[in-house]
Amino acid sequence: MTNNGKIKLEVDIEEAGTRLDRFIAQLVPGLSRSRVQQLITSGENVLVNGKVSKNSYKLKEEDQIIIQVPEAKPLNLSAENIPLDIRYEDDYMLVVNKPSGMLTHPTSIEREHTLVNALLYHCSGKLSGINGVMRPGVLHRLDRETSGLLMIAKNDFAHKFLSGQIKTRTAKRSYLAVVQGVVKEDSGIIDLPIDRHPSQRHKMGVVEGGKPAITHWRVLERFKQNTFIEAMLETGRTHQIRVHFSYINHPVTGDPLYGGNINKINLNGQALQAYKLSFLRPKTQENITLEIELDEDIQKLLKIFR
Repeated sequence: MTNNGKIKLEVDIEEAGTRLDRFIAQLVPGLSRSRVQQLITSGENVLVNGKVSKNSYKLKEEDQIIIQVPEAKPLNLSAENIPLDIRYEDDYMLVVNKPSGMLTHPTSIEREHTLVNALLYHCSGKLSGINGVMRPGVLHRLDRETSGLLMIAKNDFAHKFLSGQIKTRTAKRSYLAVVQGVVKEDSGIIDLPIDRHPSQRHKMGVVEGGKPAITHWRVLERFKQNTFIEAMLETGRTHQIRVHFSYINHPVTGDPLYGGNINKINLNGQALQAYKLSFLRPKTQENITLEIELDEDIQKLLKIFR
């Protein structure tokens, strides 16, 4: 429920016991969990029963939550004239084919040469501000070494509309990957929870009690020591495909973080590409499906293995 720019939520008995940050992130389209945590920590943008609370607060039945998403602050990021491979664009959004090696958005350490820097130039700074000053327009992300299609929102209306599709899984994202080893089954589902690795904090891992993570997959072609697969995300956890296939002993080729050797083949990144995207266009709700050509690294691998 929204009133005067504020979002009001009430906790049902089934939701009692849920962490405050997780509850808000699940119910409010356009707000990532990290962004929700920022709002709660600020001490003024999220109130529970009229009082400031903590991210870890366990909700009680009939708790009243009021969320105020502040106006986007002026960006302290530089707009850079970096060429973009735009595959779709209208007044509300665009879809970009991100190359391997490019960060999706700036970090506290790297603030230049990212996709966001390029988008600020292309869109003259007109991007949605829901996800904060470091991630304007960003609805979902790809790892630095993963190439492929990304949706970008130009305004808050589009951001809420498109991120709602991601949360309800009506937006479909499909990937191509070359994994190590010969996958015996023709298709399957990996349903294993993912969270920060308990001892190696720079990695994610399959962790009991982690966030639900579901990957659907099918084999496209088998080789002597590798398999070419298609993977479809039902959820969108950090490093999901990489973690899931590493866990079942088929890591993505070119991904040494999760056990994928490069086999002396000079790859630009890991052999993983977001190649297909399906969504409803903001305002008109027209169904749009985009599919791009094979990444050069994957083409190189397939040529060698064949």
